[in-house]
Amino acid sequence: MDLITPDFGLVFWTAITFLFLLLILRKFAWKPILGAVSDREEGIKNALKSAENARKEMENLHADNERILKEARAEREAMLKEAREIKNKMIEDAKDQAKEEANKLVAQAQASIETEKQAAIAELKSQVANLSIDIAEKVVREELSNKDKQIKLVESMLGEATLN
Repeated sequence: MDLITPDFGLVFWTAITFLFLLLILRKFAWKPILGAVSDREEGIKNALKSAENARKEMENLHADNERILKEARAEREAMLKEAREIKNKMIEDAKDQAKEEANKLVAQAQASIETEKQAAIAELKSQVANLSIDIAEKVVREELSNKDKQIKLVESMLGEATLN
């Protein structure tokens, strides 16, 4: 028997053993292996779908975050602008109020000065009048103390009365 040239019986039994082994493997090994491969493939597809969904959701969240940030920035700018406007208005109101108060104080001071001036003028007139009366009284006393001077004074007054 030569090992290089196979015998018909050997080929026959080898083929039957191979077919039997093939059937056993198909029934017990290939179905579970193919099922596991199929399950694995399905799991990978599901994982890829989940990853794609998660990526899309992340993109949506990122877009929402950007939108929210833009809105927050715009709202912050609006609030800052409003605060600046309120500050400027308060400063202007304070300036206007200070001007009004200053004008009132100036007007009151001017009125007070005018009142004091009028009072001083009245006082001065009163003192001048009193001084004039005192001087006139002294002059008249001196004039009337001398009889000749009294007669001259009466005559001059009579002369002035007729002239007017």
